[in-house]
Amino acid sequence: MEPPDEDIGQRPCLAAPMRNRPDNHLFYGDNLEVLRKEIANESVDLIYLDPPFNSNATYNILFRSPAGVGVDAQVAAFEDTWRWDEAAERAYDEVMISGRTRVSDLLCAMRSFLRDSDTMAYLAMMAIRLIVLHDKLKATGSLFLHCDPTASHYLKLLLDAVFGPRRFRNEIVWCYTGPGSPNMRQFMRKHDIIFWFCKGDTWTFNADAVRVAHSAKTVENYKQGLVGSGFSGADHVIHDKGKVPEDYWNFAIAPRGKEYLGYPTQKPLKLLERIIAAASNEADVVLDPFCGCGTAIHAAQKLGRQWIGIDVTHLAISLIEKRMHDAFPDVAFTVEGTPKDLASAQDLARRDKYQFQWWAVSMVDALPFGGKKKGADGGIDGIIYFNDLDPASETMMTQRAIVSVKGGLTANVAMVESLAATMDREKAPIGILVMNAKATPEMRRRAAAVGVYRNGIDDDYPRLQILTLADLFAGKRPRIPNVDRAAFKRAAREDGRRQDLLL
Repeated sequence: MEPPDEDIGQRPCLAAPMRNRPDNHLFYGDNLEVLRKEIANESVDLIYLDPPFNSNATYNILFRSPAGVGVDAQVAAFEDTWRWDEAAERAYDEVMISGRTRVSDLLCAMRSFLRDSDTMAYLAMMAIRLIVLHDKLKATGSLFLHCDPTASHYLKLLLDAVFGPRRFRNEIVWCYTGPGSPNMRQFMRKHDIIFWFCKGDTWTFNADAVRVAHSAKTVENYKQGLVGSGFSGADHVIHDKGKVPEDYWNFAIAPRGKEYLGYPTQKPLKLLERIIAAASNEADVVLDPFCGCGTAIHAAQKLGRQWIGIDVTHLAISLIEKRMHDAFPDVAFTVEGTPKDLASAQDLARRDKYQFQWWAVSMVDALPFGGKKKGADGGIDGIIYFNDLDPASETMMTQRAIVSVKGGLTANVAMVESLAATMDREKAPIGILVMNAKATPEMRRRAAAVGVYRNGIDDDYPRLQILTLADLFAGKRPRIPNVDRAAFKRAAREDGRRQDLLL
């Protein structure tokens, strides 16, 4: 007989949330902090999370350049490597004082086995978040945790401790294929694990929303609503609308297909549609605390759910903003945690140089370029592609405007000279200098001396343009002709109609 779930739902969360959020919201920030401050307890119907797997990988996001223009830009979006440090120790201590006895006992035993390893740091981070996520679920809510086999066995134990073993509903295997290597010395690892746990004794499961057609053989051998010949029991009665799918799923996302946006951990939309259609109802609240490129958010909007997404990088948040507006032009949502005024932008510049760069690049509608490795970007933080008429051939050609972001509080002429030199090296006709500090008169004089770009059609443009944060918040943007929006990988527009979800 299983022990009772003695500490499930009996403890308050470690910090009281400020308010419930029934509408659509994107949050930039550490999801643990956002969950505690912004999301009310027992306010969410469905949680899907796809946390980084501690695979020691650095994930690069690819941005397409227009045909015939160099190579694709790459940005090191994040590293999913965890280290045992002060943050890991703090997460571990928070679990120890949480009052969740089973979780703290389990995590203590794990630490005894794993020591202060990278894996242990990952599990401590996940444990405290799972505790808080459990608090956010309604009594009838469900959580789906997506992971790979390198960590699934540890995470299943944590879920058992947080939710209770009796709350386990399914271990779903998402299968995919790949070419493999000719020198393989083991079987190819081509599946992920998705654990489904419910919070209480009742939960949402919309079987008819996810049924799949019976095979021709099944239809031949069994009668609808009748027991098949030679068998007995309800398991052999076939439903006229099809069967509930097995717990192994095959959904693909083509690397160069229409759906693929270039995000390294992007999951197929149909995968998330099946989860959300099955485990929530229209107008329910769906939460994704590691929302990445926003596939769960996209699926929730498509299926008429309310949604909340959280991510720790401005790059991901800006990608989701573009994705949602491309797919659902009339969608309404707020973006919180990103700079809304000069003071908050300057605060971000002080706290995190790279997050500030990505935010500033998104403000001028540029593609991010480079990463966190010093000198790797060659002085380029963003690229804006534009089209112009080639006077010699009288055909349209693609040009690049390069963006350089400076988040410091001081300004000097060297910033202008450095950008001008980069423009010459890259043969870029236009350069944009985005600055935190106020530009000096000498800087503006030197920028003007770089000259003008004469558009082959109808106008002249300053070659080196300086924009301050104050300019951006006042609505000022770079002057560039015929910006090529096709450089952004756009999400396909949804038609706004509920599709028949026989997935």
